[in-house]
Amino acid sequence: MDDLIKAALEGDRRSLAKTLSALENRTTNLEHILGLMGEPKPKPDHWQSLAITGAPGVGKSCLLDGLLTVWAESGLRVALLAVDPSSPRTGGALLGDRVRMTVVDHPTLKENVYLRSIATRKASGSVPLIVADMTEFLLALGWDRILIETVGAGQAEVRCAAIADRILVVEGPARGDGVQAEKAGLLELADAVIVNKCDLPGAERHADELRESYGLGLGTPPPVMLTSALHGTGIKPAADMLLGLEASGRSERARWRERLLAHHERLILESPKLDEMLKRLAAGSMTLDDVIESIGAEKNE
Repeated sequence: MDDLIKAALEGDRRSLAKTLSALENRTTNLEHILGLMGEPKPKPDHWQSLAITGAPGVGKSCLLDGLLTVWAESGLRVALLAVDPSSPRTGGALLGDRVRMTVVDHPTLKENVYLRSIATRKASGSVPLIVADMTEFLLALGWDRILIETVGAGQAEVRCAAIADRILVVEGPARGDGVQAEKAGLLELADAVIVNKCDLPGAERHADELRESYGLGLGTPPPVMLTSALHGTGIKPAADMLLGLEASGRSERARWRERLLAHHERLILESPKLDEMLKRLAAGSMTLDDVIESIGAEKNE
């Protein structure tokens, strides 16, 4: 494992992939890896991780391909962690995001881009919590920015707030009337909103409704931009805007609530006795309070 980590530090992509797999499979941990890497680098002033989320079908992957191309052309080294949902029945995941990305096959840009697909596995939300460790590892290796593409479970999915420094919500045209934009959820946590597929009817209207909705709220409204990933419209301005994106600061308590819940969930999912406790819960020989008490005792050992 140590040889793999050292090879990853020297830039070997295969070793990087295997180390990320070891993190995902819990055969190593972030503390051990960082201990081999020496003194941590000081954090820059700009954001380092950006979660991209939105409902399925709004064009997140195609939009990301355009953004990655612009950033890679400018010399930035950007890694993308793309999350795919695991089947609740079989546990399998397609992990097919690479087929939508043309930038990773570009002969002169692929060295500045790294793409990794991740299954949600047992995670309750659309972002498995191990993504946080993967993000820290990639940043420690010297990647400039880390993008996290979520499953896209919709407006109520806020788990990405526990992982990323900034949140980009991607919307599509004709996503509902003005009332839809008023509903509480992920849009409240957005640091920026992009309405993709602006070449289709309804995109301009939806963007205007979002701006109006944000104007009625407290704090500084996030920027709302229009793009068409298919035609390349607005991709460069959106990429420039996102690089300098500031935190909206409108929902810090909500962000920390999600991080607290995520930390609590991680303690449960990483317990070595989880399967045994689930069996005992199903058999009625253990209560939920007993489970929480047992996990707390494990942490204190």
